[in-house]
Amino acid sequence: MGEETVFQPLSSKDRMSVILYRTGIVLSAILLVLGAFLFIRNYAGGDWQKPGSSLPGYGVTFYILALYLAVGMSVFFIHLYIAKFRKFLKRLYYVSLVALIIPLVAGNGDIGSVIFGTGYGPLFLLPLSGCLGFITAKEAFCFRLNEGYLLAIIMPIYILLLSVRVMSPRGAAFGLILIAGLMVLFTIRKVPMPMHYDIGDKSAYEP
Repeated sequence: MGEETVFQPLSSKDRMSVILYRTGIVLSAILLVLGAFLFIRNYAGGDWQKPGSSLPGYGVTFYILALYLAVGMSVFFIHLYIAKFRKFLKRLYYVSLVALIIPLVAGNGDIGSVIFGTGYGPLFLLPLSGCLGFITAKEAFCFRLNEGYLLAIIMPIYILLLSVRVMSPRGAAFGLILIAGLMVLFTIRKVPMPMHYDIGDKSAYEP
């Protein structure tokens, strides 16, 4: 479980790492809420082939890049005692970057045309959802933020269902609203925690 005891005084580096880690969580939550709003707006007509409004392609690209940046902040500033978990999470994020390059190149800079314009497109977001799910599950394990477990389970399943188009656009929109809502709840419960909760016992960290 999480360490709530103050083992050592926090250095300025410790505090900055916690701030950056939690900033990534906050930005991820904001972006998921924005994504849910845009999804509903774009597919108000309930038809995958005829979106209800037009989203500028490069605006979607900017949105996805921002989401990658937000999750990446948390990935690289997360505090984990076990070295193999830290390495695994970083490697998974590197895989997600490779998965990002493919639609970026295939869409000539318009990532959204591949991610949302093809059936297989959402699969490119699967590694990134794995990174965010790892983070929320870690916090759920450490601090009983059980919505973190739900996010870790729901996000990859949602992406898989989205890729095979078994959900209607409206169903997909409500699914994204559920994910965004859980992420907001997770953020509200996580961010106000004392900073030393994230650091724990620095002498216990594996190199």
